Amino acid sequence: MSNIDKYSNIKEELPKLPEVLLNTIQSDVLEIKSIDKECEKYIKTCSQMPEFKDAFYVVYSKYIDRDNHKYEKFIFLSKDGEELFDVSGAEMELHGLLACTNLEFTPEYEAVELKK
Repeated sequence: MSNIDKYSNIKEELPKLPEVLLNTIQSDVLEIKSIDKECEKYIKTCSQMPEFKDAFYVVYSKYIDRDNHKYEKFIFLSKDGEELFDVSGAEMELHGLLACTNLEFTPEYEAVELKK
């Protein structure tokens, strides 16, 4: 599916997204989700990591299974897609922290997903 863009509005929503992340997200190699800023886990993490309050998105691999989670890196992004910091899977879990994004799927991507 690497020749089909996943999101139609990602460049407008995240203008500072590094090209390598843009390409891997668009080709569905990496996943991007918003951070739920109202959840308890977010509030607790902010008290432990003050820089976390500036994070709005996280990029991660949806293909890493739980047994290998500790080897993964989570890349946290600002509201406009600027890379802020990364955290290893050994340091934190994303479960309970993610929300849907305001990114819109392209019609081509949706058509392929419906066939699966």
